[in-house]
Amino acid sequence: MPIGTSLALIAAGAILHFAITAHVSGVDIQTVGTILMLVGILGLILSLMYTFVWADHRRRYPPDYDAPTERYPPRDRY
Repeated sequence: MPIGTSLALIAAGAILHFAITAHVSGVDIQTVGTILMLVGILGLILSLMYTFVWADHRRRYPPDYDAPTERYPPRDRY
């Protein structure tokens, strides 16, 4: 779940939990809001962990490839 979706679920859950005072038969709106907030928080934590911890940011080279040692190779001067 992307970070934006998680934030949207948290916002929608907070609105349902704290701002809506209507009563619907068969559905507790505050409970639905709490569930949405919890799912959004869980999704946010998992998204951030995937982004910063589980994702491999290093560039991998094949074993037979000679990886460059310099950031910018020297250019021929004219």
